[in-house]
Amino acid sequence: MLGRTCTRAAWLRRRLTRRLVLRGRPGWRRRLEWVHALPGPVAVTHEAGPTGYGLARAFTSAGTRCVVAAPSKTVRPVGDRVKTDAKDAMPLARLLRMDEVTAVRVPSIVEDTARGVVRAREDARIDLMASRHRLSKLLLRHGHIYSGGRAWTPDHERWLRGIRFDQSGARAAFDSSYEDVIFTAARRAQLDRQIEAMAADSLFTPIVNRLRCLRGIATLTGFGLAVEVGDWTRFDGNGIGAFLGLTPGEASTGDKRAVTSITKAGNTHARRLPVEAAWHRKPAYRSGNTMFARWSKASGPVVAKARQGNERLHEHWPDFDARHKRPVIARELAGWCWTLATM
Repeated sequence: MLGRTCTRAAWLRRRLTRRLVLRGRPGWRRRLEWVHALPGPVAVTHEAGPTGYGLARAFTSAGTRCVVAAPSKTVRPVGDRVKTDAKDAMPLARLLRMDEVTAVRVPSIVEDTARGVVRAREDARIDLMASRHRLSKLLLRHGHIYSGGRAWTPDHERWLRGIRFDQSGARAAFDSSYEDVIFTAARRAQLDRQIEAMAADSLFTPIVNRLRCLRGIATLTGFGLAVEVGDWTRFDGNGIGAFLGLTPGEASTGDKRAVTSITKAGNTHARRLPVEAAWHRKPAYRSGNTMFARWSKASGPVVAKARQGNERLHEHWPDFDARHKRPVIARELAGWCWTLATM
């Protein structure tokens, strides 16, 4: 059995004899050769990390059982202040031998590729927001304040192009920041077109069409949830909320029970999507042409269930407003998404 980190590997025999080998950073081929040279049967485990799932797919293709461990579920001693690759490898090997490794689902290559596009779009969104902030603060320092309505509209763009500076340095700084905004917006728009094309004709198209029947979930949100969650059937209506980190935490002892805020565990990218979509529940619910166009691409039972979810989720807002409480709808919205995705 093998416990692997980025630079060390541990081979653990049944009699607890151990040895540390495979030093350095070899490629996948050398790792496969080293494992296949061990006296079998052999099982492999390694922690999920920035290297992706290529090594796990390589072991699986070669016929070797490979379990990708969840780093957040690996228990470490509180008093252990020494962390090395060799020390990390041995506990993984012991857990694998006892079959106590909390496994992470390995996505397919198609899912992994789609996730890359979705997360690249998320990076572009964050970069665009940061570049816009830098530009607005630059203008604020020079006394240019826009008061013609909402920012980043066509009127605002025309106002930006009409700004003049007396100093050449200020003009150069403005041109640099404005070009950054334009290029980042173009990069985000290009990724949006790529995602829309993949959502219209790909493995995820049926799920995206069902998720889009819910109010507040358009193509980008639906496709993001589809690729980030992957296999929806591994959860139930309550488990999907825990997977997204939308369930409340708890710190109880004895007879005292204390419920904390949401755990924020799991996939950060997927958790943001239902939280943002939940805010579309506040306005009055009316079925317009946009929703009818989305419903036309789904079956009748899916549309009926989606309309039931839209009405139920909107009814929560008056209750929260009456009690002067923040609306907590994202977890229930995730449950409705699971219902439609598994129909």
